[in-house]
Parts: sequence; C-alpha cells; structure tokens
Amino acid sequence: MTDVSQKIQDMIDASDVVLFMKGTKEMPQCGFSSRVAGVLNYMDVEYRDVNVLADGDVRQGIKDFSEWPTIPQLYVKGEFVGGCDIITEMTLSGELDQLFDKSGVAYDKEAAKKIREANA
Repeated sequence: MTDVSQKIQDMIDASDVVLFMKGTKEMPQCGFSSRVAGVLNYMDVEYRDVNVLADGDVRQGIKDFSEWPTIPQLYVKGEFVGGCDIITEMTLSGELDQLFDKSGVAYDKEAAKKIREANA
C-alpha cells in the first residue's frame, strides 16, 4: 500500500462516515459536493469531510483507492457507497436510511422523510 493509500485508509478507518469532497461541509466548492454534504448536513449525520482540493495526492489517490473516477465519494463504516448520483438516488429511495440503520449511524429520520416528500 502506498503512503497516500495508507493515509486514505487511516482517514476512512477513523470515522464512521467520511465524505471526500471538493471544499468543506461548511463551504463546498462544487455542486456535486454541495449536494451530498447538504443531504448529510440536513439529515444531521456526523461525518468527517476531507477537502481533496487541499491535497493533490489525496485528490488523485482517492480515485485510485476506490477505482471511482469522480468526487465526491462517500464511505460508511469503511465501505465505499458512491458519488453524488448514487447518494441522491439512495436518499430518495430510502436506501441511505437503511444503510445508516444497518450500520448504526445516527441521523434525523424526519429530515430524511422531508427530503423524500419534497422530491416526490
């Protein structure tokens, strides 16, 4: 494992939910990162944000690590879940709720319901 891969693995292992994104959860710097961070923030999920713009090695390294070409990338309990489109679909279908329930990740169930109702 390369130094960058080990650094990424350590970040993923250190938190139940990790979002590799452009910018931060308080100030996303692309629309896709903003959408995923917005969902997690609205659902009151405790997560670690990793700003890939602050570290070029991590920016490329996470793509190699996951074999997924785009950012953002969401990890839950060490498992790669997906990017913006997948997280959006999972949120609207209720699959994200199920994943959080199964993984023991706390979130606001009413907020998740409101997202689905607003997009029905």
